[in-house]
Parts: sequence; C-alpha cells; structure tokens
Amino acid sequence: MSLDAITEQMKSRIGAGGNFKKSVKFDFGDQGLVRIDDTVSPAIVSNEDGPVDCTVKVGMDDFIEIANGKQNAQMAFMMGKLKVDGDMSVALQLGSILG
Repeated sequence: MSLDAITEQMKSRIGAGGNFKKSVKFDFGDQGLVRIDDTVSPAIVSNEDGPVDCTVKVGMDDFIEIANGKQNAQMAFMMGKLKVDGDMSVALQLGSILG
C-alpha cells in the first residue's frame, strides 16, 4: 500500500468530520506522513506537515499490519515499533480512524 492509498483511505474514514475532533500525524519517516486535522470542518487529511495534538511514528509496513488487524498496536508500542509524541489520549482514540 502506498502513501497515496493510505491518505485516500484516511480521507474516506474521516469524511466531512466525525467524533475524533483531534489532530494527529502518522510519521512514516522517509516514506512520508499523513496528517489528519478533525478540529476543523471539513476535516483535513493531507501529506503536508503541520502542528498536531499527537504524532505517531511508525514504519509504513507496521502501520499497514496494524490497520489490517494483523498486528496489535499496543504490542507494537511495547516492542518499540510504534512511538507516540504528544497527547497519548489522542493515540488511544485512533481505533475509530483505523477501523
């Protein structure tokens, strides 16, 4: 799955806004990032960097496995595959976005 595909999938999940009401950035390192800002209407999903409540640093392959339910996000965090900077409570709400 490419960065563009992940971005489009996030756009469809966020839609015109929802119950998330936070901003988060998925930082895939050299492979790019996806920033979601659901504090505005309509929500913004882009690949441009900007200020967010929480940054999740994760490899794209690990992100895809977590999103597909093949890897547990908490285990990935404990193993150091997923790092969270900022508001940890935002990271705990990401299940609503990832499905």
